Amino acid sequence: MPELPEVETVKETLKKEVLKRTINDVIVYYDNIIAYPSVLEFKKNIKGQTINDIERRGKFLMFKLDDYYLLSHLRMEGRYYIKNGEKLKHEHVRFILNDKELRYIDTRKFGRMYLLPIKDVFNLKPLNELGLEPWDSNLTIDYLKNKYKNKKLPIKTVLLDQSIITGIGNIYDDEVLFLSKINPYKKACDLRDSDLNNIINNTKIVLEKAIKLGGTTIRSYESSEGVHGLFQNELLVHGKDICPNCGSILEKEHINGRGTYYCKKCQK
Repeated sequence: MPELPEVETVKETLKKEVLKRTINDVIVYYDNIIAYPSVLEFKKNIKGQTINDIERRGKFLMFKLDDYYLLSHLRMEGRYYIKNGEKLKHEHVRFILNDKELRYIDTRKFGRMYLLPIKDVFNLKPLNELGLEPWDSNLTIDYLKNKYKNKKLPIKTVLLDQSIITGIGNIYDDEVLFLSKINPYKKACDLRDSDLNNIINNTKIVLEKAIKLGGTTIRSYESSEGVHGLFQNELLVHGKDICPNCGSILEKEHINGRGTYYCKKCQK
């Protein structure tokens, strides 16, 4: 958390605040947030760059500058605030713009930033390791059959593999599998064509609805100060007790370390 819909919401929120602003200076309070290049190079190269656009790839925010892309992965609890004044609690990076300051806050310090040349960004890590976007026309049954044919892990785990489909996280994984009537323990290699087709279609349905509602706000996440998603009100199984289809008590288990909600009757 946050997943694709939350990152999309952050992107749209920030675009209203920081586009066409120049980064006059940057203060890095916690060096490990900067994954590439060195902190010294990061600070040197980003100064004087203008934020021309903000894009998204998978769960990465992509700040398009003059000569670089600033990639930002929020991981578990990263968020951005527009604030002036004193340093905030858990503030790790501060971008000083023309008329405001963009602060990166991260309680767990798991978030990472990369500053990569525009011309190379899609050919370098981390973006070159990502799979297809959920709406990519190449996301087909044949594509998934090829990717899943040797995967003996539960589909719950494989659906989180960002090198196959990018953007799906734990919450939406549960929702997609419930709508697709697929048991999360079923091996990915054993899925039928109809199962794969359901995964493709329901992934789009779930994520599109979540984006429309501004993502899912839970205890550890909000997109920015004062911006809360509403999709948590639409969740069918994740974090719930009763199956909305048959009224059975939902199973709450851990599959390869990930909390999983599903219905044994509806997802046989």
